[in-house]
Amino acid sequence: MAAPAETVVLADGIAAAIHAQAAAAAPRECCGLLEGAHDGQVFCVTALHPARNLAEGEGRFEIDPADHFAARRTARARGRGIIGCYHSHPGGQAAASVHDLAGAGEDGFLWLVAADDVLAAFVYRGGRFWPLATGADWVTSSG
Repeated sequence: MAAPAETVVLADGIAAAIHAQAAAAAPRECCGLLEGAHDGQVFCVTALHPARNLAEGEGRFEIDPADHFAARRTARARGRGIIGCYHSHPGGQAAASVHDLAGAGEDGFLWLVAADDVLAAFVYRGGRFWPLATGADWVTSSG
């Protein structure tokens, strides 16, 4: 399977909001869901839905199911969907971990991982994570 040619577009303020949540949650991981649309080529992230992390201890995240359902209802009411999730790796790297892989399961789901000042993007497909745009390659939109 070839690497996906998809890109990620973040609405203004999305990356900064994720980094702020990561800093506030440290040393635990922050987590939440990404609202937007995906047309097969572009993931367009329009809103964040911060979630409570139910995982015990540091180094993992588990999105509260009540927060997940609330995010889905809100996104649906706006005519959008939940296209991915985000979380932080305090003191770690902006890369998908073995714990992330164990928790992944929905093909075509976008994952954003924040660590320090880096925000990395991956799409889960075919049982693995594929890297997408990062750092200076980020495309942002005010829409």
